[in-house]
Amino acid sequence: MLKTFSITDIGRKRKLNQDYVYTSEQPVGILPNLFIVADGMGGHNAGDYASKATVETMVEKIRESAAPERVRVLDEAIQAANVLIRARARESADLEGMGTTVVAATCDKNSLCVANVGDSRLYVANGKEIRQITRDHSWVAEMVRRGGLGREEARNHPDRNIITRAVGADDEVKVDFFTVQLKEGDLILMCTDGLTNMLEDEEIRMILDGARDMVEKAEELVAAANDRGGRDNISVVLIDPLA
Repeated sequence: MLKTFSITDIGRKRKLNQDYVYTSEQPVGILPNLFIVADGMGGHNAGDYASKATVETMVEKIRESAAPERVRVLDEAIQAANVLIRARARESADLEGMGTTVVAATCDKNSLCVANVGDSRLYVANGKEIRQITRDHSWVAEMVRRGGLGREEARNHPDRNIITRAVGADDEVKVDFFTVQLKEGDLILMCTDGLTNMLEDEEIRMILDGARDMVEKAEELVAAANDRGGRDNISVVLIDPLA
């Protein structure tokens, strides 16, 4: 029986929380469980609309889906959300240019399926290491992969918020998928860049390793990001899949 805990926080600098989090330990459609983190972008209230509408559309489509496999279920849901966000942006000047990241996951026994668009992340951590499973779709991440920027430079780069893929950005959205085999002691962390722009991966691992339970782990991650300046909204989902 898996155990989960989620938290979202406005941070220290923003007036709105444009992150949106969904968790279900129970089946959603053919999926045995479902976890989604979205980080919206856009002026006025467009970012929080984009993240909320994307997640709600995905959940609705997943409930209705007759697709036989997890990847296809998640892909169809994200594509449907992209169509909706594009349509709403065309209908309202206030929503023009909006978009959102999305990272979604479902796990069955010891197999984790992950879908990702943008720079929200999914990690698998244990007492010894933390592994980023998703690949950031951002300008600085592309530069790091090409060797043009170091990781520390990237974390503090003025263009670190420029993402190269988002739900709502284009008529077609390309989704990355990952399948991970989980081991005893693995803990899944999903989060927005309000956490990862403030803390190094090793700092995240140490907090996860040092806190007593899932609630304390999540709350300490948010507190640490806020202590560093809390420049953005901070969302964290923790999943212990083999609890």
